[in-house]
Amino acid sequence: MTTLDRRRPDGTFSANDTVTHAVIEDLVTANRILAGEGVLDAFGHISVRDPHDPGAFFLSRSRSPELVETRDIMRFDLEGNVLEGEGKPYLERVLHAAILAARPDVNSVVHHHAPSVLPFAVADVALRPVFHLGAVMGTQVPVWDSQDGFNDTSLLVSDLDMARSLAQTLGAEPSCLLARHGAVCAGPDIRQAVFIAICMRDNAEVLMNALRLGTPSYLTAGEIRQAAAKHDGGAPVARAWEYWARRCS
Repeated sequence: MTTLDRRRPDGTFSANDTVTHAVIEDLVTANRILAGEGVLDAFGHISVRDPHDPGAFFLSRSRSPELVETRDIMRFDLEGNVLEGEGKPYLERVLHAAILAARPDVNSVVHHHAPSVLPFAVADVALRPVFHLGAVMGTQVPVWDSQDGFNDTSLLVSDLDMARSLAQTLGAEPSCLLARHGAVCAGPDIRQAVFIAICMRDNAEVLMNALRLGTPSYLTAGEIRQAAAKHDGGAPVARAWEYWARRCS
């Protein structure tokens, strides 16, 4: 299998390739973290934009996230065409392509079916932040429904028209629900995207439990804005990444 390992004959990397190698290693770690934390299982995936080419991104070949290795990583353009790497790609790679094409501010996308989040993709109950870390998923998570414009489908976002429609519903938000399917999370870098996905999972669990007890106390718009800003990269995200990476090692 052709890989994206660009080591020189002496085993070292050029400056550009050192950055690329680090991004790919983070992508492998991100797959392991999200699997270890129960956000991804046999299904779901995470991508990251090529740091040297905004018109391309990295994503594993079609493999369960917990098993992803460096040699599984492929490179795609923003229509989901394979540029480098070998193997069967995910059908839903166009989901990543369309969001990255529509959002220059986004450099990493997660698509997941976290069990705590799925009820909010099925029931007519809004997924809103109810604790401070939940603020990173946005004020109120929009819902994209493939029935709107596409009628009955397999629910897989496997063509560009569907993917672009999803990207439009996501808009400028950090997350979006896919009706009867799952969710997407979008971040400015891979570690923030992982952080958003895990906090979305946690917020959904807390909200579900609160709804069983009575009427939840939701975060105000001001609380969401300030709490999200406190957890937009920096030390908190680095601290969480180190913790999650250790747990999955």
